[in-house]
Amino acid sequence: MSYCSYLNSMSGPRKELHKSYHDNQYGFPIHNDDELFARLILEINQAGLSWETILKKQDAFRAAYDNFSIKKVAEYQENDRERLLNDPGIIRNRLKINAAIENAKTILKLQQEFGSFEKWLDSHHPKSLAEWMKLFKKTFKFTGGEIVNEFLMSIGYLPGAHSTNCEIYHKTLEAKPAWNRK
Repeated sequence: MSYCSYLNSMSGPRKELHKSYHDNQYGFPIHNDDELFARLILEINQAGLSWETILKKQDAFRAAYDNFSIKKVAEYQENDRERLLNDPGIIRNRLKINAAIENAKTILKLQQEFGSFEKWLDSHHPKSLAEWMKLFKKTFKFTGGEIVNEFLMSIGYLPGAHSTNCEIYHKTLEAKPAWNRK
């Protein structure tokens, strides 16, 4: 079942939470490195949990991780790790927290080499999911196949975020996702 179809089976506040993400973020290109990092961290934290859990905690994640500032997170020390491990508003998993910090450091290096995280992604586009998975596994921490797939689909590098009969599908096309570039 696609996310679009799944959304139609929901109601009330739960549907509103998902609809906001579905209609305004999912599948749309992101051109800000800190926001790309934010999406990567949220996808990593979703592993083993529902996306709804992450959506509910999104604001707490943003507050806990300095608004996903790559530079700030890359400078986190042991006291920051402990602070995050004790923050009930986020997912308190040491491996995921360490991945966020190490991935921020990696993105800083990619920014130095390529000019931005987005330009690094563009430099590797297009790739198949299998090729992206190998690249992410080699480059980042805690990036398994489902995380890589959802991250890249959610930011427009892989197709499939929306069903072709979904009204938002055409809005994502207007935003010129990488997967649809000619």
